[in-house]
Amino acid sequence: MNPKVSIQSSKGQMVFELFADKAAISVANFLNYVDAGLFDGSSFFRIVIENHPQTEDPVKIETIQGGLNIDHPDLMDSIPHESTEKSGLSHLRGSLSMARYEVGSANGSFFICFRDEPALDFGGARQPDGQGFAVFGQLLIGYDVLDALYDLAEEGEYLKSPVLIESIERIKI
Repeated sequence: MNPKVSIQSSKGQMVFELFADKAAISVANFLNYVDAGLFDGSSFFRIVIENHPQTEDPVKIETIQGGLNIDHPDLMDSIPHESTEKSGLSHLRGSLSMARYEVGSANGSFFICFRDEPALDFGGARQPDGQGFAVFGQLLIGYDVLDALYDLAEEGEYLKSPVLIESIERIKI
């Protein structure tokens, strides 16, 4: 049975199923942060929406990024990349995925898709290397919270007032 986690933010609760059976490395990494309490008190700090310039990228996306940013002192070692080609998963509305800059650089930052984003899958046009991003979970409960987060998008991608992630914890449902 795949583990489930609750993300409690200042905007409400979201519950995700984590696909340990298909993306074991990414799930284990995420749960290491959860179990160490490193996401507690972190934030959703970046919202990317269609009307943002995204000039450096060939395809516009809509996602919200959270967890620990690239310069956070508590980041653990980066993990190997699990492409969607290998996992069989896709970036759909509500997908939970690892943020990265290059293959093998994912660690403590994740994002959630506001809509289906095939450009983020293996072979998609968002990343020049064609490797895409590593989906490892799916939203089960809390689409209203996801929509409320979307509504907080600002003129720029990085939020002036990040949304508090009060806690992320394993749950049984």
